[in-house]
Amino acid sequence: MKTLLQINASMQEQDAQSSQLSNTMADALLSRFVGMRHIKRDFSKDPIPHLDHSIFQSFYDPMAAQTPAQQAGLALSHTLILELKEADFIVLGVPMYNLMIPSTLKAWIDYVTRAGQTFQFTESGPIGLLEGKKCYISVTQGGNFLGTPNDLITPYLKAALGLIGITEIEFIYANGLAMGPQAAEAGLSEAHKQIAKITQTSEAA
Repeated sequence: MKTLLQINASMQEQDAQSSQLSNTMADALLSRFVGMRHIKRDFSKDPIPHLDHSIFQSFYDPMAAQTPAQQAGLALSHTLILELKEADFIVLGVPMYNLMIPSTLKAWIDYVTRAGQTFQFTESGPIGLLEGKKCYISVTQGGNFLGTPNDLITPYLKAALGLIGITEIEFIYANGLAMGPQAAEAGLSEAHKQIAKITQTSEAA
């Protein structure tokens, strides 16, 4: 049985355009693979807490997890990593906040990026351990930053996910959502066209 891991990172729940695009992409995959297991996380309802030093230490030395907070943090990391390991497909809904991803998504990345678990160090550099997964990322932006120096989300997510071995990534962009009704409609229309194109090709299978 295949598994889909979906993460909606917006703070606005289902009103968020990034979440709606993510849901559309996830629904298309679920329709294609009948019976596929669906793990869904909505950070507006259940945010990932930010790391502190004591929890981070326990990632390198689980025996150092002495306090309830450390034990809870380590257990959360194990759960998130297991979800990621089991996933065949990953769908992310990512709004741009102040030129970057939401801090809760960064926290999720911090919890799942662990040496010996999702990547390993070698003499030639780090090697990701989560290869063979397909990732679809819906990015929404109030402006039109794609292809400019202010498009920080694309290179960051490519690098962060690439570090743990997730390199088969397709981005779906909805730009100009705060630039007036006409621009917003055009941006969302283009995003839906991208989703339709992805789901109609064999590469999504």
